[in-house]
Amino acid sequence: MSASDSDVPAAVLAREHAGKPADDGKVKVLVVCLGNICRSPLAEAVLKHTADQRGLGDTVEVDSAGTAAYHTGEEPDVRTVQICKENKIPIDHLARAIKPRDFFDFHYILAADRQNLSNLTRMKPKGATAIVKLFGEYGDGKVIDDPYYGGMHGFQKAYDQCLSYSHGFLDAVLGPRSAS
Repeated sequence: MSASDSDVPAAVLAREHAGKPADDGKVKVLVVCLGNICRSPLAEAVLKHTADQRGLGDTVEVDSAGTAAYHTGEEPDVRTVQICKENKIPIDHLARAIKPRDFFDFHYILAADRQNLSNLTRMKPKGATAIVKLFGEYGDGKVIDDPYYGGMHGFQKAYDQCLSYSHGFLDAVLGPRSAS
């Protein structure tokens, strides 16, 4: 039985993952919010769908996580699922907390807001290779506000931001969309 990620020193993780995560040629992205049931699974689904629509589904791998383990193992908030359904975007995710290994396994870790960005920066192990940024930096620089305590309007706004930032991310990292 192997030790959990939290039991493995960062230096050991760094040695194990030297040269990774680029081994399979995919751009690996992890989107992070607090509990991983609203914003980050929405962003994961939207980024995956956007990449698929642009013919980049085999090039981009997306997952999501939370900086807190409040909802580990739970499905996304019903309003997140509803907004995806309304926009014909598949969503299939169970909440999980970020692990030290994620900072070595993903190229990009994109935070929904500044508090989670700060938490990620603090959590990032020495020698980790992931680029940790605010997802909004691929658009208007704004945070994705947590819609959990509000109505559908907040989820719609989060969806609109995720769509915009997904296009911005793909344009910046893999090149602009071709005009058709």
